[in-house]
Amino acid sequence: MKFEQYYIAPEIKNNLALLGFKRPTDIQFKSIPSIMKGEDVLAIAQTGTGKTAAFAIPLIDRIHKNKSSKRTHGIQCIVMAPTRELALQIGGVFRSLAKGTRVTAFSLHGGVDQDPQIKRLQDGIDILIATPGRMFDLISQGYIRVDHVDTLVLDEADHMLDLGFIDDIKYVKRKLTRKHQTLFFSATISDEIKKLAYSQVNSIAIRIQLSPEDPVSKNVSHFVMSVEMDDKRFFLERFIKDHPGARIIVFVRTRVRAERVGKAMDNVQISSLVIHGEKDQADRTEVMKKFREGECNILIATDVSARGIDIPDVGYVINFDLPEKAENYVHRIGRTGRGVKKGVAISFCSKDENDRLQEIQELLNKPIEVIRIGKRDYTETIQRPDQKADLQTLIRDQELWEEKKKKRKDSRRSAKRK
Repeated sequence: MKFEQYYIAPEIKNNLALLGFKRPTDIQFKSIPSIMKGEDVLAIAQTGTGKTAAFAIPLIDRIHKNKSSKRTHGIQCIVMAPTRELALQIGGVFRSLAKGTRVTAFSLHGGVDQDPQIKRLQDGIDILIATPGRMFDLISQGYIRVDHVDTLVLDEADHMLDLGFIDDIKYVKRKLTRKHQTLFFSATISDEIKKLAYSQVNSIAIRIQLSPEDPVSKNVSHFVMSVEMDDKRFFLERFIKDHPGARIIVFVRTRVRAERVGKAMDNVQISSLVIHGEKDQADRTEVMKKFREGECNILIATDVSARGIDIPDVGYVINFDLPEKAENYVHRIGRTGRGVKKGVAISFCSKDENDRLQEIQELLNKPIEVIRIGKRDYTETIQRPDQKADLQTLIRDQELWEEKKKKRKDSRRSAKRK
């Protein structure tokens, strides 16, 4: 079935055609009818399968058909997202699909001045895409009213619930005076989180789960290789230089590690961008803009960029460090192989990370294919020509220092004899 056959507004059909979307993906095909009927939905599908459009299309269509002009009568839909980058991205999808319709969407997040955001809210919007912190601040200040909201969406729902936002979600739902629809969308979800999710929807909620036996998209080929922690930078350098022009996301465990890996690449004349939660929002936005536009093809990131972020043409994902939580492996490698594109993910695993690797393989219900490295190849990788030159310099410096030290000793001995 093609989108042109759906009973949705012609403006939305036109926007889908302009974006190159002809047929719905599996998650869109299964979700859109239930959402259009007003049913609660818990949807679990692999990354890169079009989950955002699965709820954006029917929600925009419903609001558009219920309005007679662009004038708004209050927020009708709230979409909650765990990170600023994801909120901005979802907002971009809604705006692209809502062009020419009577629907207005707005992304709200922290890390920036709230005054321009307040002005935009006062101008009137239909759909609010928000991170919890800034949204609750503005609700408490009276700038956001939710008495007209009839739909609540949680994107990356497992992460929202896992981060402890369940009380915040309950708080919002208590404030929704109208009968409302609740939608949960995620790529992974545990049994515990599933129970929490079901506690927030009605008893006849529709559950949609695609490819539960393998949470990794079939478009992603993923591998692991054994690399000692101190040698990982050499293998990353080699991979980047062996794949000139490729768009690569490198995931690390911490902010400090991200900065160190970025500096290590600078030292070998590899340009890279670094993003993590400690950067202010303006810097994070600028980094993502440069990476999206191809100004720089190497992005070094913590898990702040692992979930939901859709960057076109990312050919490779490198797990420089294995993630602390096994489910983040799925989200990380889902940054490549999106839509119909193919992608490759490679994880560098040190001896200290073997337990994490085991947890990931248990989540996947199968072992990850191993890339085996011969001793000779390993040695050649960690002893690059420039590294050899540096070593020779160190040896020369050491020899000169020892020679000077010997001369000083000889000089002191001569002085004593006199």
